[in-house]
Formats: sequence, structure tokens, C-alpha cells
Amino acid sequence: MSQIRHALTVKRETDFAKWYQEVISAADMAEESGVRGCMVIKPWGYGIWERIQRLMDDRIKAAGVQNCYFPLFIPLSNFTREAEHVEGFAKEMAVVTHHRLISDGKGGLIPDPAAKLEEPLVVRPTSETIIGDAMARWVQSWRDLPLLTNQWANVVRWEMRTRMFLRTSEFLWQEGHTAHEDREQALAETHRALEMYRACAEDDLALPVIAGEKPENERFPGAVETWSIEAMMQDGKALQAGTSHYLGTNFAHAAGIRFQDREGTQQFCHTTSWGVSTRLIGGVIMTHGDDDGLRVPPAIAPQQIVIIPLLRDAPEDAELIAYCAELRVALSEQTALGEKVRVLLDAKPGKAAAKRWDWVRKGAPVIVEVGPRDMAERKVAMLRRDQLWNTANGKPAFTYPAQDEFVAGASAMLETIQSSLYQEARDRRDANITRGVTDWQAVADHFEKGGKYPGWVEVEWAKPTGAALDAVVEKLKALKLTIRNVPRGGALADGACIFTGEPARERILVARAY
Repeated sequence: MSQIRHALTVKRETDFAKWYQEVISAADMAEESGVRGCMVIKPWGYGIWERIQRLMDDRIKAAGVQNCYFPLFIPLSNFTREAEHVEGFAKEMAVVTHHRLISDGKGGLIPDPAAKLEEPLVVRPTSETIIGDAMARWVQSWRDLPLLTNQWANVVRWEMRTRMFLRTSEFLWQEGHTAHEDREQALAETHRALEMYRACAEDDLALPVIAGEKPENERFPGAVETWSIEAMMQDGKALQAGTSHYLGTNFAHAAGIRFQDREGTQQFCHTTSWGVSTRLIGGVIMTHGDDDGLRVPPAIAPQQIVIIPLLRDAPEDAELIAYCAELRVALSEQTALGEKVRVLLDAKPGKAAAKRWDWVRKGAPVIVEVGPRDMAERKVAMLRRDQLWNTANGKPAFTYPAQDEFVAGASAMLETIQSSLYQEARDRRDANITRGVTDWQAVADHFEKGGKYPGWVEVEWAKPTGAALDAVVEKLKALKLTIRNVPRGGALADGACIFTGEPARERILVARAY
């Protein structure tokens, strides 16, 4: 077996964190902005976000939810109405106190003392409070319910330790906010949103997830219940990929969201909120990337097939480009994963091999090279990004189908790549969840001695609250562990709690996490 020379300088097994950063750079996805914790998302990275946004937005609207937009600035007084909520975000809030700058007399600028705001404004960390104000105006009667809203926006949470896509001070997301007549309807919406996220993660991002309820200590500030989808990265850590919250009437009381019910009595609405963010892109990188860069699932790839003509800076180039343009049109008329195939003809100047490796690092699902001989024989040289190498000779695993055969099979090939990336990730996840652990020492041994990437452990617990739960959290924290969720539809508890020895009530997943 020949040695493969990979496109990246850092391998996953050597340093997963550095590998992650190199993928982002080599795939030309994003770069530092000069503002701490904020990033510039470049066209390929933003193109992936646009695909996720488009597919998610279709799912949101299919449920009858309507998009709207709310202000970036939120009066500080809005937060003080909901003590638990403000406490949860207080350390992360960015606050605007002045509306004008003046010269400091030394060539610089300072806030104008005369331009101090009467009330500080918080740059939105989330929009429950300001949307609650709007809901209080919009809802008067049971006939106004359910109220189903969503916004695509940016939010700011002042992070101390940042990492591109995973944890940044400013990030992009969608946040759904809904109001309902009663608990049952609000819970149904909470679970609908959770299922929407699961389906989008698995069907569109090829990201296998486990949906379930968060424990009390991991709830969204002010929520009655928080549910999440959890994905396993290649280093065995968990990534919370989306959350859905049942807020009860907590925010309705704070904002005065009331309605006249069918009997003429005033009632408080039951509300929900749910969201996913650009951290999904970080999840895609850490789930599907390899030692040659990113591998983008076809459903979210900005370009699914890239055609590279082998140009020679000669008059014959024009004929070859025209031939490749015809191939692009033929491929674009095919349908895969419910949409027309997205095809790019990369005819910009440069060596074909260099352009090929650029697209390998970016993770385009299929890369096609066409030279004069291929044109004459009506063939193509094709690489599947998920099957990049011929392990027998250590060279790229090109195949050479006839053009007509390639065009006819393109749709099925893209769908196969989508499903194979999902299955590969699911098999890896399932192989790295350890079950049957019945005591705390076994958990500690697993994470301290279980190798570089110990994965997740399923254990049973008695669902303690108060001081007993605090003790569990501290015990987990000592090993840098957290409870991820209680898997929805999982096996029933039938043993003893590993923390208290009491009869167990649930099975939970324990892991290190991003």
C-alpha cells in the first residue's frame, strides 16, 4: 500500500483543534475580522449557511410559521422583568450607553458625555423579551392564537473563549417564537420544532443526532423544559446542534401576553422558542471533514459538481470551455435530492491540479476534469470527494465514465454520497456510545483512561433536583463532563442511579462537549 500525501498539514489524530482551524482556512470558509470573537464568513462558508438557511426556512414555513424581524437593540428594562432570564445572559451582554462620539483632543474619539442614553440598550443576545412586548400587543383573543413567528438574524453574546463557527461573540441564527392557548398546544409546538431540527440535521446535513430533553441545570434561562439535538464529533465530543424550549407562562407573565379565552376569561399565553445557528457549520466540519479538508454533504453544498477544464493557454481552450459549458448545462437539467443539480464551471486561469486541490479542500462533492483527449473521446475524469483515494497506489481515485453515462448517473451518485456520509457518521457515533455502565468509578475510569477520544457514556440516574443535582453537576465538572440529554424514545431505566444509589428514573448521555 502506497503512502497517501494528504492536502492538510495537520491530521485529526495529531491535533483535532488545530486540524479544525486548518480546515476552515484551507477550505476558504472564514477568517478573523480584527474584532475579537467576530469572524468574516467568506463566500464558500456563507454559501453553506445559505443552503442550510434555505432548507430550514422551507421547513419552518411549511409549519405555518411566518418570518418577521425585530430590533437589534433591546431596552435594558425589558430584561429586568424576567430575573431568571437576565441572570442567564447577564455576563454575556453587550451594552450601548452612548449615541455619539467626540474628539478627545488628541486625534482620537471618545463617547460624548452629553450623548449618554437615558436607558442603556442591550445588543440582542436573544429576543424573548422584545418579541414578548410585540406579542402582548398582537394577541387579544383566542382567535389570535396560535401566533407563530420566526426571525433570521444575528445575535451577540460576549464570549471569553471563541472558536470560529462554534462559539463566537456574534453569530447568525434563526429564532422561532410562538404563543398558544394552553400547555398541550405549546408542548406540541416545542416537539414539532425539535423534530424539524432532527430531520434537517440528518436529512440535509447528514449529521446523525440524538433528540432528547435537557436536565434541569441545562435549561434555557426561564424555560420550563428544554429539548436538544446532540451530535457526536469525530473527537468524541458532543455538539448541541439545536434547541427547542417550552417556556410555560413565565415570559407571558413578564410581558403581559394575555388573551380572552372562549369563555370570556383573561388567560396568559403559553409560549415557546427554538433556534439553530451557524454552529451547525462547525458540526459539519467536525463530523465530515478529513485529512484533506472539508467534505460537504450534497444537500448543503453551494456547488455539487465542479467542472475543471484542463486549459493550456492556447486557441484550443475556447473549444474546450464551450464543451464543458454544454456539460454543465446537461448536468444542471438533472434533479437530485429534490432540486436541480448545482454545477460550477471553473474556467478561471490557473493550473488544473491546483484548482482540483482547492475544490478537494473545500469539499465539493464531485470534481470533474476535462482535457482535449476527454473531449475527443466524450469522457470525463471524475473524483468523488467521499472516495478520494485509491489506497492501493496512494493516488486520487479518478474514474473515467463516458459523458452520457456520467450525466445520467449524476443524480443517483449525489444521493449516494449524501446517504454514505450520514451512514459513516452514524456508524462512528453508535460505535462510540458506551452503555451498561452502572457505577460512577466506571464512568471516571472511562473518561480518564478510555483513550484520546472516549466518546459518550449512557448511565441511569434518579433525576435529582436542588442541592443533590448541584452535587452531581460538580462531580461531572471535575472531569469536564456534562449531561447532554435524556434520549427521546430511549430504553426505560431499570437499575440504580450511579450518583445517589436510588432507583433510577431515566437514562442520560454523559460526555465532554463543545
